[in-house]
Amino acid sequence: MCKGLATLPATCLKSAKDIKHKISFLLQKPEPHAADQKEIKEKNVTAAVKRVPDATEVEKWKESFSHVMSSELGRTVFTTFLKSEFSQENVYFWIACEDYKKTSPSKLATKAKQIYQQYVDADAPNEVNLDAATREKTRRGIESGSPSCFDEAQKMIYTLMEKDSYRRFLKSNHIQDLCQKEKNTAQEKKECDWVDSQQVLAGGA
Repeated sequence: MCKGLATLPATCLKSAKDIKHKISFLLQKPEPHAADQKEIKEKNVTAAVKRVPDATEVEKWKESFSHVMSSELGRTVFTTFLKSEFSQENVYFWIACEDYKKTSPSKLATKAKQIYQQYVDADAPNEVNLDAATREKTRRGIESGSPSCFDEAQKMIYTLMEKDSYRRFLKSNHIQDLCQKEKNTAQEKKECDWVDSQQVLAGGA
């Protein structure tokens, strides 16, 4: 140890070591970026959603795709499944189209261009699977400022999800796990009720 440090009180040296340790810790673990925070938030939301659906709602999801899409929880669980297949842009596009229908007339043109550039354009970052004719018809509809410019494209993507992704969704672990949890919960409740009834009988005896 150099003479300069040796002349310092022990408490000062300890404080300096503590500060050095904290700085090293911060350098090793930087603050998460916005994208990381979004991913963490999505994981937390997904985990929370898996605990919420009850047996009745899950059964409705199994009855028809429309029940899945009309349920906020259903869409969230379905989106989680689509992410596992790297096709989540389909449900995002459908939701964007639903939101577009509720947009005020003064903002339709701006929002239409945003949706087109995000999902419909051939070079879109989240391009959905549309045929050339539908893509061109959607483009013309946006140029004319039509409030129904995405209707045909949205319907095509909905049908694609219903006939393709939804069938795999019903067989996926996402649904099977939810069904199993419901069975386990029902079994636990049944066992608890039986124990309670036995305790009541024992108390009466």
